[in-house]
Amino acid sequence: MPSLLTAMPLLILLTLCYATLCAASPFGACRKCEGWGHKIRQTRTGRLKRGRECRRCRGYGRRLRIGRRLYNTTSRMRHEGTR
Repeated sequence: MPSLLTAMPLLILLTLCYATLCAASPFGACRKCEGWGHKIRQTRTGRLKRGRECRRCRGYGRRLRIGRRLYNTTSRMRHEGTR
């Protein structure tokens, strides 16, 4: 039981920090293209070339964070439910 009492404040602190991060910066770098917006490929000679547009982020290089997506969904549901 004491381990639960010490873990709860830590979990609450981590949740508040992530919520602050999602509010301050709702977009993060795309994991697939690492924020470049396109795939980087290597030619046979070893040179790097710009590849096709990333399908996951559609070439923007940014993605909406999961916490911000949850916030947007719940606020939209609340708004539509109180009309």
